[in-house]
Amino acid sequence: MVYKSIDLFAGIGGIRLGFDRAFKDEIETVFVSEWDEKAQETYRANFDDNFEIAGDITKIDESQIPEFDICLAGFPCQAFSMAGRKQGFDDDYKGTCRGTLFLDVARICDYHKPKVIFCENVKGLTIHDRGRTYKIIRKTFEDLGYKVFDKILNSKDFGVPQNRERIYLIAFRNDIAPKTFEFPEPTDTTQELWNIREEEPVPAKYYLSTTYLDTLVAHKKRHEAKGNGFGFEIRDWSDVAGAIVCGGMGRERNLVVDNRQKNLVPTTHIKGEINPYGIRKMTPREWARLQGYPDDFVLPLADTHLYKQLGNSVTVNVIEAIAEKIRMVLDGRIN
Repeated sequence: MVYKSIDLFAGIGGIRLGFDRAFKDEIETVFVSEWDEKAQETYRANFDDNFEIAGDITKIDESQIPEFDICLAGFPCQAFSMAGRKQGFDDDYKGTCRGTLFLDVARICDYHKPKVIFCENVKGLTIHDRGRTYKIIRKTFEDLGYKVFDKILNSKDFGVPQNRERIYLIAFRNDIAPKTFEFPEPTDTTQELWNIREEEPVPAKYYLSTTYLDTLVAHKKRHEAKGNGFGFEIRDWSDVAGAIVCGGMGRERNLVVDNRQKNLVPTTHIKGEINPYGIRKMTPREWARLQGYPDDFVLPLADTHLYKQLGNSVTVNVIEAIAEKIRMVLDGRIN
């Protein structure tokens, strides 16, 4: 059997890639939605679909989406910052979550009733608004006729050297739901940053300037004086990275020392000189490896866009491990 899937809030396709790996020829993506045009460019460079990527999901009628079995939805957590404040928490998606992007997952799945709904989000979603936001999400799926399972997993346990905890939620339609769902156990906890390092010396543009480094040092000292742990961090190649996120913090807290590049003449406009200590930020390709993307995954855009896209993405290895468990349920091997 070939399962049909839709990819909502698709980003650059990390969730889809994980499911494609697990289901192999037994899955077909029939609809993709992603509003960010730059993310669409990266997505199109890596997936050969015979349909256009849909934009703003809030403007797409659920009846216009093809029938599907699996809904993939890494919906943005930001949508919940003010969820339901004006209407209260009525544990009803048509009232509580009005105006949030989660509503669109609910209304589409309410109409199509797929076999499985898969969601990924930040760990903090479970405690947002003292846990009420997450309670509503679970209750919404249950009211739609689904049995919900969830667990927080760490990327570093699944073959990538990145300390990244995320909540994974799987909702099975009641008529096919298993009694229990066992999330995957850690598969590989031995990875080090050495494993994702660029094979060749990286260009000078990735090395920090002396002025920028001095700014980071001063910033960290100010926070240390206040008893805070904020600031840049240099990771040992035998260690794991912190969670990569979009924005400067994701790069500044994952600096490395790499003395292989001998030509440190600036190729971009910087203040000061390139630092003499070999301190650099990781490259987009290294970030892609931290997220479990293969080296043949095309990174077609400028670094600024790629850092944002990869920081916002998912760890493909974790998705694949969970998708393999989901496939076992759908194939009747777990009940």
